[in-house]
Amino acid sequence: MDFVADQLFDGRKFRGLTVVDNYSRQCLAIEVDQGIKGEQVVAVMERLKQQHGRVPERIKVDNGSEFISKALDRWAYDNKVTLDFSRPGKPTDNAFIESFNGSFRDECLNVNWFLSLEDARGKIEAWRQEYNCFRPHSSLGDKTPEEWIKENIEKPESSTLALS
Repeated sequence: MDFVADQLFDGRKFRGLTVVDNYSRQCLAIEVDQGIKGEQVVAVMERLKQQHGRVPERIKVDNGSEFISKALDRWAYDNKVTLDFSRPGKPTDNAFIESFNGSFRDECLNVNWFLSLEDARGKIEAWRQEYNCFRPHSSLGDKTPEEWIKENIEKPESSTLALS
């Protein structure tokens, strides 16, 4: 998990929480809001837990205040999830999410003009769907994350999630 920042057409800033499964390369969520606190990170993780019926064994995060919050620490403890913190000032510790965020910025944030938070949410969700369902990834044998998951993960409860 990580954050990206951008702004609306009028200069108001917003942030996006990006959640990606390192194993399948699937972007599970991009939560967009003006400010995202630890409680909202937990709400996203709970939503993903309900949608997928499981939680990751480990989540790679940086040392941002949202990730070192008591709310996320409690959620991780209650769900037996290890929070794997990168070393301060070492984005290469979580290179996959940094690469994903670079693609997200180049292909979505830098090419769209966002009129409102709702507009940003819609355009970002459309990009996320395209990323997961229509764009082949060389690291997955030129399959989309959706195709790769269907071919390689027979039982969702038996798969291993390793989120960034």
